[in-house]
Amino acid sequence: MSRFTAFLPIAGWLKTYSRQDVNSDLFAGIITAILLIPQGIAYAILAGLPPQLGLYASILPPILYALFGTSRTLSVGPVSIAAIMIASALNAPEISALGNPVQSALILSAESGLIMLLMALLGMGSLVNFISHPVLTGFTSGASLLIVGSQLPQLAGLKSPACGFHFACYRDYLLGYNSAALIIGVAALIVLTVFGKPLTTLLKKLGVKLSLATAISKCGPLLTVLLTTVAVNYFDLSGQNKVAVVGRVPAGFPALTLDFIALEKWRLLLPSAAFIALIAYVESVAIAKVTANLRGEKIIPNQELIALGAANLATAISGGMPVAGGFSRTMVNFTAGARTQMAMIIAAAILALAVIFFSPWFENIPKTALAAIILVAIIPLIRLKNILHLWCYDRGDCTAETVTLLGVLILGIEKGIALGIILTLVNQLRKISRPHIAVVGRITDTAHYRNAKRHSVETWHHLLLLRIDESINFANIDYIEGFVASELILQPEVKHIILIFTSVSDVDTTALEALESLNHDLQASRITLHLSEVKGPVLDKLERTDFLKQLKPGKVFFHTEDAVRELA
Repeated sequence: MSRFTAFLPIAGWLKTYSRQDVNSDLFAGIITAILLIPQGIAYAILAGLPPQLGLYASILPPILYALFGTSRTLSVGPVSIAAIMIASALNAPEISALGNPVQSALILSAESGLIMLLMALLGMGSLVNFISHPVLTGFTSGASLLIVGSQLPQLAGLKSPACGFHFACYRDYLLGYNSAALIIGVAALIVLTVFGKPLTTLLKKLGVKLSLATAISKCGPLLTVLLTTVAVNYFDLSGQNKVAVVGRVPAGFPALTLDFIALEKWRLLLPSAAFIALIAYVESVAIAKVTANLRGEKIIPNQELIALGAANLATAISGGMPVAGGFSRTMVNFTAGARTQMAMIIAAAILALAVIFFSPWFENIPKTALAAIILVAIIPLIRLKNILHLWCYDRGDCTAETVTLLGVLILGIEKGIALGIILTLVNQLRKISRPHIAVVGRITDTAHYRNAKRHSVETWHHLLLLRIDESINFANIDYIEGFVASELILQPEVKHIILIFTSVSDVDTTALEALESLNHDLQASRITLHLSEVKGPVLDKLERTDFLKQLKPGKVFFHTEDAVRELA
């Protein structure tokens, strides 16, 4: 792959673009566009922004990602998790006091894009590995619960309570639901649910092709919007029954502008933008890898930073909200048969035509129907059962996921994520500081050495064989020394200790000094320390010191069996 195609992946796949690819991408692009329109409006409203910001964010950003992205099927645009993070940032007292939320959203887009490009410049694509899956799952579940909590009132047409936090107030608040809005919302939920798994399963049983079955089932959101909008218009539900609707959506596109640059808000919004950039990147790469693995394709994390950074700068300049890869849209795009990013370019073009010519049609879309679309999309992301499964497998990861989820709900999104990351790192340090150490022996009539507590093995009263299953460093050397001391108390006749370094990939300076001190103390007690199965890089480091000289008469054995044959 040349440098040019590495930086501009579209140049690579365009060389082999075929007529069959055109047909597949055209079909997938149309289906994805059908999903983009209601989702773009819904996620903008979820973020507390005018609906057009979600539509604008679905046009130019996917095109920029198509130019620079390494995923052939990732659908970039507004996403629910980013929307709730945007809402959280815009509702912060210091930001809301400055007014103009649209301007703040554009700044978040620009800052997120610049942060991603800076990360790419610094080669920080591997940062995706620093947020563990439990933390990401806990964050997603917590943010999804926040979204559900924000959309249930919209579904029932409830207005924000104007009184304090007491029972009588909230009783009156709940009884103030809008019956027409609730009926529309419930009907929308039913349509969306039927168009989900039940319809797909039925179509498969009827022998319908998978791509066509996907296309039909994914028309649910658009059909929901059309039916509920017709109902609002026909029965004048907005005027007579006070059903909340989207309202005016400007036709055409805003002028490309940089007017939002020189503002005090940049400093205040920077922390929120950093979290949005981080989560958008991590989730996008995770989604891109899912579809790439299914086709044997490769995702380049650092190039994804460039693509997503460019997409977010594009959405800032073109008047949109921050963007990321969306799981539901990506899977729709993939299942509908998309071969390349040309499908998303086609989807963006269709959406652009809709914004130019059909914007007046969006005005009477009931917000309760959009709430239903969000709820159906977000509920599968709440994975509380995962916590129970983790408790059985790894309680440290389970704790990290639970704390992240609760932190997001109680402390807020940014603090919840930060708390989860810190707890994960603490958990890893705890594991490193107490490495698994096995007293091993030889399985009879073999040259295999195994844990004496797990297997029936041959041991020797004057030999102590210890296998350290972790790199040795400042965090765990005290534990290792303590383990050696306790074993010597249990086996007072030991004359030789063999440290098996099979799993030791590094010995840091602190650990080396401690090993030198341990060797000195053992020699004073007439016990000889030996090493076996030392990895090449570790041995290279030890040879650059005086440790191997100090070890004598102790030796470094290539195999543990060699040590036993000589010392037993």
